[in-house]
Amino acid sequence: MELHEIRYYLALSETLNFTRAAEACNVTQPALTRAIKSLEDKLGGTLIHRERGNTHLTDLGRLMLPYFSEMFGHMEKAKRRAEGFVKLTESRLTIGLMCTIGPANLVNLIAGFNSEHRGIELYIRDGTARQLEAQLTEGEIDVAIYCSPDAPSEALHALSLFRERFRIAVAPSHPLAQLERVTIPDLEGQNYLCRVNCEYLGYIRDIRQSMGVEIRRIYASERDDWIQCMVLAGLGFTIIPEFAVTVPGLVVLPLVEPEFVREINLVTVRGRPHSSAVGAFVHACRRHPWAETLGAGARIQTFH
Repeated sequence: MELHEIRYYLALSETLNFTRAAEACNVTQPALTRAIKSLEDKLGGTLIHRERGNTHLTDLGRLMLPYFSEMFGHMEKAKRRAEGFVKLTESRLTIGLMCTIGPANLVNLIAGFNSEHRGIELYIRDGTARQLEAQLTEGEIDVAIYCSPDAPSEALHALSLFRERFRIAVAPSHPLAQLERVTIPDLEGQNYLCRVNCEYLGYIRDIRQSMGVEIRRIYASERDDWIQCMVLAGLGFTIIPEFAVTVPGLVVLPLVEPEFVREINLVTVRGRPHSSAVGAFVHACRRHPWAETLGAGARIQTFH
């Protein structure tokens, strides 16, 4: 059954007049009559009985009327939803966000995107870089924002968003807080609070060990906010990307000799047809004025 045939029949059942029903559907009367005949052929029975001055629905016509009404209503609703999805007036975008990325350099992007595309509902799903890559490949998320010290898969496309340096975070009372900058040898013997989801954890550890620098790992957590709170309580230091610092009162110092920098990317699946919402978000990321990272020689105390 065709959608227009059902629409014509519903108009005819309301007017019980072929001429007025055709006018309501903006078609010629012969076109409407052919559509009704086609519908009757498909159902195997007469829907409407046409007499001089007494056009009325048959028993089959009355039986089918509520089903056709419900069917047409669902089809019209589906059509409106599809139009809303394509035109970005009623859509959803699922963004995978690496759990170690702080909000500081993303909130303006999200706020601006929401203001420009009010019909798109944003859903942000946390995960590690490895988890997000798997979810992106499986189609569980639309796009992902993450970074990795390893080269991305050839099946994925990465758009660079911003770069941020790793810093040393300590409490104001910590001995390292008196330094202008911190080198790896300065960490010798210090208490270390480990961010276990850090994608560069093994990379930084290997370089530190190759330099013969030993530290004491006394606390570890998957939660960056807990790590920062423990640092502020004076338990030790942590290594953290500069835009990931969220706890007020921490002293954040440049880590140099060597300096570690990570690049945050917007990742999509190469060659996959994407929705209009994905296209709009990629465009927003391309034109967003990303904040620059802090100068390597700066000593800052954040969020006072």
